[in-house]
Amino acid sequence: MASADHVKALISSLTEGDEAHFYAIAMQIAAYEARQGHAKLAEEIRALIDKAKARPRFTPKNAIPIARPRGEASELLSVSYPKVRLTDMVLAPATLAKLERLLREQKTVQLIRSKGLSPRRKILLSGKPGTGKTLTASALAGELGLPLFVVRLDGLITKFMGETAAKLRIVFETLHQTRGVYLFDEFDSIGPARGMTNDVGEIRRVVNSFLQMVEQDQSESLIVAATNHAGILDPALFRRFDDIIEYDLPDRDQIVATLRAKLGGFKTARLSWVRLANQAQGLSYADITRACEEAIKDSLIYDHTHVTQAQVAQALEDRKVSIADKTTS
Repeated sequence: MASADHVKALISSLTEGDEAHFYAIAMQIAAYEARQGHAKLAEEIRALIDKAKARPRFTPKNAIPIARPRGEASELLSVSYPKVRLTDMVLAPATLAKLERLLREQKTVQLIRSKGLSPRRKILLSGKPGTGKTLTASALAGELGLPLFVVRLDGLITKFMGETAAKLRIVFETLHQTRGVYLFDEFDSIGPARGMTNDVGEIRRVVNSFLQMVEQDQSESLIVAATNHAGILDPALFRRFDDIIEYDLPDRDQIVATLRAKLGGFKTARLSWVRLANQAQGLSYADITRACEEAIKDSLIYDHTHVTQAQVAQALEDRKVSIADKTTS
């Protein structure tokens, strides 16, 4: 039978919400039983592990389901429980590798901390709008079974001296109390360079406060900052993040993968993916997704049996025209 150390390790990993460690110990027990000649028992344990992995994950440490943040934090944070995964996204290989590394470190957090090291958990996502930055925060929360807290800038940023920094402290206190993925979207709104010509004293105080809080933070939450304008961020901010991940517009292969993913659940006429990809050059993932949805809706409302090449091509062209109109207005 399993040793007392195995049993204690199982209970500890369950208490800590460390799913990866729990399964690793269970597999060690199976291997131990196999070495003792208990082949049937070992096989039963492995089968139970496979069955458990197919079920919903453990509720991670401090991730207590709540309807909404409480007290003053309710005005600063919105919460959701995403189901999206990284496999639902089309990502550049380098970007995917960095995100998978982050997840591996998070899933072996106890082992890393036991060696006196700190896992990656503070990342800056930079790139053009619609390239997947916000969706990445959702996917990280979904992969780890954590709630996603989005910092509401309309509640955080005020015109009153010192108030924004005080509200920022509430966010970091919540971040410490409740483990989750905390998304600071449009991060350039609170982290512009302190030497900019339109800089004011309040902005300097906010940037200084964020620098101090993020550096002192020792919580188990993930901090995800996303910006479309990394060039205007204060240089000191970059040193506070464990990883800076760049997002770009999709290349042709990524466009084809996005089109296939979004149209794959619907009947389509014979489509020329290459021609559609060439037409979609310059569009973001979000724009391509929107175009696919418009083509599907067009097929539904006109009672067509298939989504056609012409419908997708027209939807892509409409997105390009819409973007051009916004940039010239």
